[in-house]
This record gives sequence, structure tokens and C-alpha cells, in this order.
Amino acid sequence: MTETAAGGSERAQQPHPEIELTSVVLDAKGLRALAHPVRVQLVGLLRKHGPSTPTRLAERLGVNSGTASYHLRQLGAAGFVEEVPERGNARERWWRAVHQSTEFNDPSLADREPEAAQAYLQSVAAAHTLRTQQTVNDLPTMPREWRGTVNLSSWPLRLTPDEAAALSGELEAVLSRYRKDVPEAADTPGDARRVAAVFHVLPELDADGGAE
Repeated sequence: MTETAAGGSERAQQPHPEIELTSVVLDAKGLRALAHPVRVQLVGLLRKHGPSTPTRLAERLGVNSGTASYHLRQLGAAGFVEEVPERGNARERWWRAVHQSTEFNDPSLADREPEAAQAYLQSVAAAHTLRTQQTVNDLPTMPREWRGTVNLSSWPLRLTPDEAAALSGELEAVLSRYRKDVPEAADTPGDARRVAAVFHVLPELDADGGAE
């Protein structure tokens, strides 16, 4: 399972030379650190928009700045974010993301940390749901050329575990061909905008698994 930064449109291009498209693979410490919805959203905002302050991040999330500061310090201790000393001052710190994506693909880790794994995945699912709802809310005022790109499709399939894993890999390979959404990305066309490509592979094991 991989939770990554949002993708863009067109073919992938090299980002700004100072930006490194790094990915962090969750271990037990990292999983516990991200097992909170505010922290998942904070990391996502810093990855998407670049360095920011607790006050600005708090305004985006609808929380107070003290809450944002506390969670940023916890994320900093776990290695997900770091301070930007050249932009900070005595009144407020600036923070930036250390990585551009997060990978959670170790089933044994989920077995060892079931509560943290459940909390983390619920936080990621909530963030995806919020992103979808925001897009639907924006549809009436969205330019027509972008309104036609919104896709909320659902494809019912019958797959084996190996086929389901292969499907995820193929979809990720397609997304990797497109321009990443990173701050200050180079060679971005003037009409390019942020696009959140969210896909889910959701086994329905409570349903009849065999063909009728």
C-alpha cells in the first residue's frame, strides 16, 4: 500500500533542481507518528504547497495554531518534517516536508502495530474523502474544460489476490509517467493545475467470492 504525493498532468518532467523526490517507507515509529488525522494532513499540505508556518497550516485545517505546532513537533521528532531556520524568527517557526511520498507496504508491520495501522489508514481514507467532497463542492464554479476531467468511476471486478496486487502495480506505473505535484516544479505548462489522482483497490471479502 502506498500513499503518495498528488500527481500532475502530461508527461513527467524533472522537478526544480533543489527538490528531491524522496519517499519514506514506514517503520513502527513512523507509523505511530502518523496515526493521527491532523498529522497526515499536515504532511500532505507541506508536500503540496512547500514550507509554511503553524499559523497558516492551522488556518487551512481549521484548528488552532497551538495544535498545529504540537503535531509538527511530533512529526519533526519522527523525521517527516524539519524546521527551516533561515525563514523562522523568534515568534514563529517555518516547517517543510522531508519526503514527497509515504509507503506503507509491510503486512508484518500492520500485524505488529494493528492499532496504529488502523488509525493511519483511517486518517488517509478521511483525507481522500475530504478531497473528493471538496472537488464535488467546487464543480458548479469549475471551468468547463476542467469539469469534464472529474472522474468518480467505480469498476466492480472479480480478482485473485495476485491479480489485485498486479492491478495496483500497473496503475501506479501509469501514474508515475505524469508530472509530479511538487513545489516549484520546472517546465510546467501555464495551463497546468493540481490534479489529485486517487485510486482504491478495495477487496469485498464479506460478499460471495465465487461466480454464480
